[in-house]
Amino acid sequence: MKNKSDGTTSKIVRLKLSDQVFERLREMIASGELAAGDIVPSERALMEKFGVGRPAVREALQSMQSKGLITITHGERSRVNTLTASVAFQQLDDVAKLLLSSEPSNIEYLKQVRHILELGSIRLAAEKCTSKDAAELADLIEAQRAQLGHAEAFMKADVAFHTRIALITGNTLIHAITEMMLTWLFEYHSSLLLWSGRENTTLEEHAAILECLSENDVARAAQAMEDHLNRSKSNFTSPAKP
Repeated sequence: MKNKSDGTTSKIVRLKLSDQVFERLREMIASGELAAGDIVPSERALMEKFGVGRPAVREALQSMQSKGLITITHGERSRVNTLTASVAFQQLDDVAKLLLSSEPSNIEYLKQVRHILELGSIRLAAEKCTSKDAAELADLIEAQRAQLGHAEAFMKADVAFHTRIALITGNTLIHAITEMMLTWLFEYHSSLLLWSGRENTTLEEHAAILECLSENDVARAAQAMEDHLNRSKSNFTSPAKP
């Protein structure tokens, strides 16, 4: 096989048996041969099907579970998971946290992504918001109000409010990305947040956003979210340099 960059011939790498079993199982899921909720064939059946030993099968099944494709339960047969956007993005969780903690500038990039995504999401949500959606958002605001004085719980309630708006868009990718993005952002900054006197402001801004959504007013909803995001930037500070 030629390497296009320098014209040399690259070596052919032989995959481990467990990797080959993993690929075959993945293909079975992709083709629908194994559907969500189906029981995964027993280790013995897979050994016979693929002509490999038990160690290769077990390693492949563990890899399938670590990637969220199947669930292995002690004492029960493994089952194929329902594949969702959330499952896909959860695979990025550990790497994303390392990336954010190792390079501070990535936090600023993440804030920019949040700004762009939430301004787009609020426009879609304003068009589709129903009375049921509005009522649930109102309940989330009151749940957040009940956490005044408890920073971590207040932040989690904040994430729930913004994630619920993303759900209104009807776009599962937007919902999953928003949930993961906010979780990463707030978790990283949990020890740096300055809440003094700003919790009530956050609640007031959430109420203003809700009013616009309830009226299906796209322009006002976008402006309310813009104001909220711009103001909330001051909630984050960097650790003081020694």
